[in-house]
Parts: sequence; structure tokens; C-alpha cells
Amino acid sequence: MNRTIQIAVGLLALAAVPLSAQLVVAELTYDAQIEPLKLPGNLNFGEVAGVATNSKGDVFVYTRTGHPTLSLGTARPFAHGGSRMFRFDKTGKYVGEIGQGSYAMLFAEKVKVDPQDNIWVVDQMSNTIMEFDSEGRLVMLLGRKAESETVPARGAAPPAAPGGGGAGGGGGAAAGGARAGGPPPQQAAGAGRGAPAPDAEGGGGRGRGGPPGAGGQQDVFSRPTDVAWDAAGNIYVADGLGNNSRIAKFDKNGKFVRSWGQTGTATGQFRQPRSIAIDAQGLVYVADAGNRRIQVFDGDGNFKTRFLNVGTPRAICITQGPRQVMYVSNSNPPEDIDAEGNIYKVDLTGKLLGTFGHAGRLAKEFNAVNQLECRTENELWAAEIGNWRVSKITLRGTGTN
Repeated sequence: MNRTIQIAVGLLALAAVPLSAQLVVAELTYDAQIEPLKLPGNLNFGEVAGVATNSKGDVFVYTRTGHPTLSLGTARPFAHGGSRMFRFDKTGKYVGEIGQGSYAMLFAEKVKVDPQDNIWVVDQMSNTIMEFDSEGRLVMLLGRKAESETVPARGAAPPAAPGGGGAGGGGGAAAGGARAGGPPPQQAAGAGRGAPAPDAEGGGGRGRGGPPGAGGQQDVFSRPTDVAWDAAGNIYVADGLGNNSRIAKFDKNGKFVRSWGQTGTATGQFRQPRSIAIDAQGLVYVADAGNRRIQVFDGDGNFKTRFLNVGTPRAICITQGPRQVMYVSNSNPPEDIDAEGNIYKVDLTGKLLGTFGHAGRLAKEFNAVNQLECRTENELWAAEIGNWRVSKITLRGTGTN
């Protein structure tokens, strides 16, 4: 109850004061290592989409590198490869690879480690969430990768899914949402059940017979972006960049419970829900990047509040321990290296506690941070798509950087 009152008061304060009139945000001093992990000489990172650590300090990196293959010549074109997950010990020494040759590691999105040290992999194009145990053995799979894909001509809308709705049920390119050269918004709405709403990276098509972007009541994803858990072990998936704009909830055994959200700008709606985190009270924080806000819900999907002061939140994480804070990547888009790029430190009522960094290619600069990992308040890991690297960040307090 106290947390709910605090959040409500914080929302009123933010709504009443224009962003430009808020107090200047403190600059946090920090160090950033851009080569904390040592790959063997024959390996390189591609676009680093995900980074996570376990309770022992081991580091897991999910990267868009490898040898993608598309098998043609049959009725079932089959795509695989393209992403790999590397494991390092707490000193940064390379240990090995997890899920090598996996059927579903196609286009890396996130890697997370749960409180039991299980490793969860979110793959955007295979539309799957994979759970590996601490030794790297697959123990659970959510979602489904399509056996075949229809590869549309440039500018063509994805085909409609059977029974109506968008093409969100499939993986790969067919589930990719809007493309350059596609129909304008007015045409997209009436161009057929499979036509997605316009979006810079896809997303916003019609759900399976429901409202636009609502998705189906099941674990059929359309370019999912993140996964998180509450204290009871329930699983929450941000499903996200394709034809769905929702949060899907499952119990600890993977049984579907409910979902909420659809494409739009109103409260409880999303445009590109890119990241998700859950605090100790079970509140669910969603980085609604396309709407430039974080929305907060309870575990049943009831809206609580929103934060409008964090720029474009591409990645969020919440620290452990009795005093929890959140870090938010105000990420520059990949096509504009010089825009924004800073990381905010925020308390759980939405108050800005500080900021650090900016866009760029050098050390202590950031380019399209896709995931943040923050077990403690003063140490973070950042997965940078644009700079093809992992950065280890150590905060030194406040002051002029």
C-alpha cells in the first residue's frame, strides 16, 4: 500500500511539473571497461544484444554473430543459425558456448538469469523463450518457431495468419511487421487482416481476431523482446516488435495465465515494449519505447502509473536488495549515433536520481544499448548493438564527469 501511495504521489508531481522545469539531473561519475571479457582469437562479437550474470559472477553474452543458413528448394524454407551465446567466468575468461547449433538461436534479443541461476534466452526472430539450467541444458521452451517462412518481396506486407489476424504466429521475416516502402497508415488499416500498423521497426499489426496488436491468449509470440519473473516464479514476456504489443504471463511451469496490452498510445497500450523488469513488490515495469515512457502494472496487468521523464527507454533493469533502484537506457536509435544515449538512474517512484554517459563510439560512450544488467547499485553491464561490445560500468557517485 505504501508503495502504491508513493507511486501515485510521484505521478502527480511529474504530471504537474513540465519536464523542462524539473530540477537539473545530477551527473554521475563512472568508469567503463569496453573489453572486460576475453574471447579466443578466432571469435568475435557481432551486435551484442544481451548480457547477464549469475550469482557466481559468470557472464553470459547473447550476440548476433555466427553463420545464418536458409535452406531452400523445398516447400519448407528453413532458417537457423545467426546468433550465439558465450559464457565467461567472473574474471572475464572465456568458458565456452551454450546452445551451440540450437534450432532457435536465430536473431539474439536478450539473455536473463533467474534467481535459481537458470539462463533464459529471448530470440526475436524464432519467436521463442528458451530456459537452460545452470549447466546449459535446455529445460523449458515457450513459443514456437515456424518450420517454414514466406519471404515477401520488399515493401510487401506479411501474409495473414490462418483464421484471420496478423502474421504474428510465424517467426523470421514473415513476423517482422512493417517494412520500408510499405503502405501508409491509412492504407495499412484496411489493406487486409495481415497488414501491420506503421512502425520504425515493425509492430502493431492486428492480433488474432482481437484488437490491433493484442495477440492471442497463448504462447505464440511475434518478435518477443524480454522476460522477467516475480517472487512466485511466474514468467512475464514482453511481446513486442512484431504484430503483438502485449505482456504475456505464464505460471512457473509455463502454463499461460493471461496477457494485457495492445497497439496504441493510450494507458495500458504499447508501441515497441522493449524491456521488462519486476520489483520486490511484484510491480511490472515495461519500457514502452515507441511511446517514450515506462508503464507500471501489478501482476494482473492493472495499470498503476507511468514515467515520462526517461527519454526513449530501450533497456531497463532493477537492482536487488532492500533498496531497489532502476537504470534506464535512453537509447539512441541505431540510425543516429549522435542522439541521446545516456543512462538514467531512477527510484521506483519515477524520481530521477542521476544520469551518465552519452552517444558515441569511444569508451564511456554508448550506441544502442539493448540490455542493462544491474545486480547491485554501483555496477552495471551494458550490451551495445551499435558498438558491437559489452561494457562494464562502475559508478563512483555524483558530481561533474
